Amino acid sequence: MAQASTVPPPSAGESTGNITVEINQNLNKTTVINSIDDIVEHYMSAAAGALLFPFLACLTWIFDSQQTFINVFSDKPPPWHCTSSTCNFTNPCDLPSTSSWSFSQPRKISTISDFSIECSSPVLLALPASSFYAGCLIGGLSLATLADTRIGRKNTLVLSSLTMSLAAALTALSPNLAVYAALRFTCGFARANVGTSAFVLSSELVSRRYRNHVSILTFIFSTTGFLTLPAIAFLNRAYSWRLLYLYTSIPSLVYSIFLLFFMKESPRWLLLKGKRKEAIETLKSLTSLKEIDSFPDLAVTYSKKTESEGLYSAARMLFEKPWALQRLAAIMIVSFGVGLMYYGMPLNLGNLNVNLYISVALNAASELPSAFVVFFLANVVSRRRSLIGLMIVSGGCSLACTAMGGWSAMVLELVAFFGACAAFYMEVIYTVELFPTCVRNSALAVVRQAVVLGGVAAPTMVAAGRRRKFLSFGVFGMVIILCGLFIVFLPETRGRAISDTMEEEEHKVMEGRKIINPSP
Repeated sequence: MAQASTVPPPSAGESTGNITVEINQNLNKTTVINSIDDIVEHYMSAAAGALLFPFLACLTWIFDSQQTFINVFSDKPPPWHCTSSTCNFTNPCDLPSTSSWSFSQPRKISTISDFSIECSSPVLLALPASSFYAGCLIGGLSLATLADTRIGRKNTLVLSSLTMSLAAALTALSPNLAVYAALRFTCGFARANVGTSAFVLSSELVSRRYRNHVSILTFIFSTTGFLTLPAIAFLNRAYSWRLLYLYTSIPSLVYSIFLLFFMKESPRWLLLKGKRKEAIETLKSLTSLKEIDSFPDLAVTYSKKTESEGLYSAARMLFEKPWALQRLAAIMIVSFGVGLMYYGMPLNLGNLNVNLYISVALNAASELPSAFVVFFLANVVSRRRSLIGLMIVSGGCSLACTAMGGWSAMVLELVAFFGACAAFYMEVIYTVELFPTCVRNSALAVVRQAVVLGGVAAPTMVAAGRRRKFLSFGVFGMVIILCGLFIVFLPETRGRAISDTMEEEEHKVMEGRKIINPSP
């Protein structure tokens, strides 16, 4: 193993004197490293099987994606047919009598027919999906700081994933629409921090050179979850919607228990919290070198203000700093536009005159190439240009869908969803780089809730779009383009080292201002 004394000094602008980490080697050599990032980079760069634990953390995105889009199939409008020779309507609710039409399949295949709400208002029809996203919103905002302050990334991931799985399993027992919506709310409340904790944890378990690899791994698993959902739903198409929830929740439950016993905590978070012994043990297990007995002791001195133990201390830090608040506000507005398109388009597929299983599968398949496009763009193009370009493409195609029909509209919808997926993935990478370790999970959680807020609004627009296409496709397109304009208020982060403390990031902000506005 390389000796600690050979660690090169950090480059200018990547650290401050607020955090000092001393590495004592063989009791007689001392090297001062100016940031936690240097410590993690030094040892994680030599880690054996560097992507093993990030791989395990990223698996949760499969189940996260399935629960996010499961309402597309469980709440789909069931097929019906006329039983009278005078039946010539396109909507059974317009018929004068219920005896002149009948469902073509058993009522149990959909919640709409099972709970007899086929002729209810768009708001009631959208209630289960909106309840799920409302749960995501409230859960994300109220529990966002847990991973940064109290219980860490791993425990937040395990707790959230386990609760989400249990709520999804119980959904299969729903006796009526009210209980069904309440359980979807609970599932969303727990799910709010699943993807966020998994992404932050996996990105903090690798060195800088593997960070983009972890990002692409996350997106691949998210696509896998979305892509397997229509396959499961197709195999279950003649059976109860309740089985669909069981098929997706039981594997998730087993996975959550596995994480509890085998997952590692973020060494960055442990060091930032002063948990020296735990950080040493984690770095030892991740490094897996033969010279493990000579692994140095770490002594970390950290800012007491930065490491306040209050549950919402991370949120206070974000709101106390004008530069952090400006970044958070701008990226949240961008996120709302992305979320409206990302969650709204799959729900909107029922408004196109195409096969639902094929169209959802095509949407899911489009996520994979979008992930690879983001991987390419993240290495060669600035974050700001990539994001605004993707949002304009997505919005333009959605607007064009209002003038098209059939498979022509389906092609445009695919491009629009492709752009929204790529924008969502790029936005996640961007957010991780915009905020330091001490508030990163909280910031990313809040940003994801802004994405979810778009999901809360989408189902009602989709239901209204069944009568007038512009109310769904048109509104989606205009909103994502307008929200994309707020990217101009964000700094560029491509190629820059991530910070660990607010002081360190603030130092970079001040240095950046000096470069833009040099002293006379």
